[in-house]
Amino acid sequence: MRPEIGLLTDHYEMTMLEACLADGTARAGAVFELFTRSIPESRSFGVVAGIDRAMDAIVNFGFGPTELEFLERTGVVSAPTCEYLSRFKFAGSVRGIPEGGLFFGQTPILEVRGELAQCLILETVLLSILNFDSSVASAASRMVIASRGRPVIEMGSRRTHELAAVAGARAAYIAGCVATSNLEAGRSFGIPTVGTAAHSFILAHDSEEGAFRSQLAAQGRSSTYLVDTYDTEQGIRAAVAVVGTQLGAIRLDSGNPITESHRARQLLDSLGATSTRIIVSGDLDEFAIAGLKDAPIDGFGVGTRLINGSGFPTCNFVYKLVEIGDPPFARGVSKNSEGKASFAGAKKPLRGFDNDGKLCLEVLGCDAEDELDFEPTFGASRFTSIHRDLISSGERVHAPSLDEARKFHQDQLDTLRAEFLEIGRRGAALPTVLQLPTGEFTRIDS
Repeated sequence: MRPEIGLLTDHYEMTMLEACLADGTARAGAVFELFTRSIPESRSFGVVAGIDRAMDAIVNFGFGPTELEFLERTGVVSAPTCEYLSRFKFAGSVRGIPEGGLFFGQTPILEVRGELAQCLILETVLLSILNFDSSVASAASRMVIASRGRPVIEMGSRRTHELAAVAGARAAYIAGCVATSNLEAGRSFGIPTVGTAAHSFILAHDSEEGAFRSQLAAQGRSSTYLVDTYDTEQGIRAAVAVVGTQLGAIRLDSGNPITESHRARQLLDSLGATSTRIIVSGDLDEFAIAGLKDAPIDGFGVGTRLINGSGFPTCNFVYKLVEIGDPPFARGVSKNSEGKASFAGAKKPLRGFDNDGKLCLEVLGCDAEDELDFEPTFGASRFTSIHRDLISSGERVHAPSLDEARKFHQDQLDTLRAEFLEIGRRGAALPTVLQLPTGEFTRIDS
């Protein structure tokens, strides 16, 4: 039990709770949905990550004596509300997209169902986990796609909060990165870790040759040698002279990667190091990697623009009440504010696939597949639900391993048509149809 999770929230969660407890609405049935209204124009899909962390936060959400004392002493809530919080344990249910799944504009990532008070105060912690993890996974997936089969290594630890670095490494691994530089991510999640030397290691020695001799003695010929501390050509010649033509790899961390990688390949080959791989790092994002498709590069190290979202700083997930009341008197609720409108009622999302098994449609709002009586169906010949039961009666019922989530993500990518995978693709990613309370269907993606 980690009661401090209860304070990973915003002040207004507690003031809303206090008001709901006072006016009697706290125990009303409620359904919240977590979704994004749209995704960046330069991307055609997003990747869900952080589900395991979010579900863990829900089942462990609570308040200990220290947290309760703080809330009452500072006047955030009253003693009766503290008494309610002292007994807090989420008892509702959660359905959602499994880790590694895809999302589009308006896709319900999670459906949280239970008493209003219990669902209400989960907002901030769910959004903070899923916005960060999913933004990293979405960037990582596109970088891996852009790499065209060449390995991508996550190296962003020094560009974010120390705990976010661990979560980011996990999200990047789900989305296809092959390893991380972060040792805590390796210990916590079993992600392969890699790393050899930084420029400081080279600078600490009297010469590059001396640094490379030290690295060779400690790590062997298969290690990756950083060759651009002073002069890249000089560094490559020194590495080959010290290590031999069987040295495993060199890393380029500066300069124009297209120019430098071609020069490096030509020089390595001329020196007989024809099997030596070239790894490139340094502020790479999906667009930069895509631009290197024809460069003689064997792998990429990505950090700053992965862990900070590569121009996709947040998925802009929101957490909105869509239904209030207990059956049979539950009613859908929605916002009408300009630019931030929402749609009433639990959505029950389905996805449609064509005869080739490729994704072609998302349908929101249907109770069952046999209700799909509308035109056009955009070529869909079969439909499947994208939600799974994640928590039932307050207990987790779905907890796949990290490798299972990683495989699920790859399986999801395999359902996308080629145009979905284009780097920089613009326009609506997927036709999305909403079933209205009247039973009619309307397209909402454009």
